[in-house]
Amino acid sequence: MRSRGVHSVQIAVEVPFFDVDMMQVVWHGHYVKYLEQARCALLAELGHDYPAMLASGYAWPVIDMQLRYVQPAVFGQHLTVRAELVEWESRLKIHYLITDAASGTRLTRASTVQVAVDIATREMQLVSPPAMRIAIERRLAELGALR
Repeated sequence: MRSRGVHSVQIAVEVPFFDVDMMQVVWHGHYVKYLEQARCALLAELGHDYPAMLASGYAWPVIDMQLRYVQPAVFGQHLTVRAELVEWESRLKIHYLITDAASGTRLTRASTVQVAVDIATREMQLVSPPAMRIAIERRLAELGALR
């Protein structure tokens, strides 16, 4: 298992007013939305996004999510959300880092784990389906990211 990712993407997020709670900080549940946006960008970059997953006959539910809140984000703050692919052979594991875009100050660290589930049978797969592995490995080879 890898502890460092093989490829990452970054997205920009400006905290909207409706994500802030009465304590004037981003409500904790909205960070999950920021992770999802970064994960979608990463999967698109890797050539196997959610429509491709669905077309291959597999759903990829999140089965584990961990977040560590270091400092709060506030209304109007510009954030950088980085998603980094760590594993894809038997499950999809992604690490995340949310930072202040201007200062680079760390705000949140997170990780998610997703597994393939056959849509027809609803059975969890013990290895990632070939369509996912092939697409990701092809793209990583193009990027020179495979070691």
